[in-house]
Amino acid sequence: MVLSSIIKLLKFSLMAGLTTLLAVLTTSCFGSEPDCCEADIEKVTLHVDDPADFFFQPTDSMQVVFSTDTIITFAVRNHVDVTSLAPEFKLSPGASVSPESGSTHDFSAGPVIYTVTSQDGKWQRHYRISVVPTAIMVADTLRFDFEHYELDPASQRYYIWHNVLPDGTLGNDWSTANAGYRISMSSAQPEEYPTTPLAAGFDGAGVCLRTCDTGPFGKMANKRLAAGNMFLGTFDIRIAMSDHLHATRFGIPFTNKPESFTGYYTYEPGPTVQDFYGNAIAGRVDSADVYAVFYRNHDANGNEVVLYGDNVLSSDLIVAVAELEYVAPTSQWTAWDVKFKYREEVDEQLLANRGYSLAIVFSSSSAGGDFIGAIGSRLCVDKVRLICSHEE
Repeated sequence: MVLSSIIKLLKFSLMAGLTTLLAVLTTSCFGSEPDCCEADIEKVTLHVDDPADFFFQPTDSMQVVFSTDTIITFAVRNHVDVTSLAPEFKLSPGASVSPESGSTHDFSAGPVIYTVTSQDGKWQRHYRISVVPTAIMVADTLRFDFEHYELDPASQRYYIWHNVLPDGTLGNDWSTANAGYRISMSSAQPEEYPTTPLAAGFDGAGVCLRTCDTGPFGKMANKRLAAGNMFLGTFDIRIAMSDHLHATRFGIPFTNKPESFTGYYTYEPGPTVQDFYGNAIAGRVDSADVYAVFYRNHDANGNEVVLYGDNVLSSDLIVAVAELEYVAPTSQWTAWDVKFKYREEVDEQLLANRGYSLAIVFSSSSAGGDFIGAIGSRLCVDKVRLICSHEE
């Protein structure tokens, strides 16, 4: 009996030791990066004497910087002087920046390069900060042809896209959740991500969005699939795992009144729609998202507003929506042309002051935000146009 008790005690001790070891290994694999290794700008603020005359909106004077961003642009009124400005930074703990926070620089000749060094001195990141006098856009039609793309400069693991600005330069208004997919499928090649370039689009290059399996890590986190998506706005990788619906920040400031939303698409649903738990949903066919939303970007108290995955089609601040309500499956390039349905009149003064934002959203699985869809669903889009009323 004594021998039996000793054996039980040894078994218990062994199991406890293995559990402790597993906890240590898990922490070392999935723990956050030590603060001393961070070299990030977290927030940038521009203080000027007359913000109302300098910025389109008071909140434009400050930008929160996502950890994936190294290009920071302030859009200001076209007539202002940008030759003597002193950005101030909030940095990751213990980090330093050169040139110093609050030092004065001339932004009229282009971006100023800032270098952030981590507390331990071993890591650096380089940021390009621009202050761009911006004229009010008067073009009747905005064109998005998806011809300008590259591998993400920081990771070289997935693709990003650039839009052509009115002055012919390239912007960074398009975002995807590719950076989030990298968390679960770090071994994936760039062409295996949910959103990839399409060499043979309707006319030149297009974009391909696929609903993908997220592998063992996704299964463990109850995020079993990732819908290919692309949208005007930003993606916050910092909260992608903890609050995925708020990681997608839809919309960019917009100074024209949109009337119609057009383009070309192909869509092939995957073979089996699965629910949140990975179970097949009998009789259900996957569906895609193709829509645009025009909304007020400040609330009644003057607070800046963006729309998220949980309210992009339901917010009280939405002014108009143009939605392709049924994305019919087709392997041939098919045109869509939908009108914006307005819920209220547009305030022309607010429009001129960048008080409205526009979101364009594409997704290969419309319920992908809830991790419901069919792996293999494939939506391709190209030659997207936004027809606006002309305002001088």
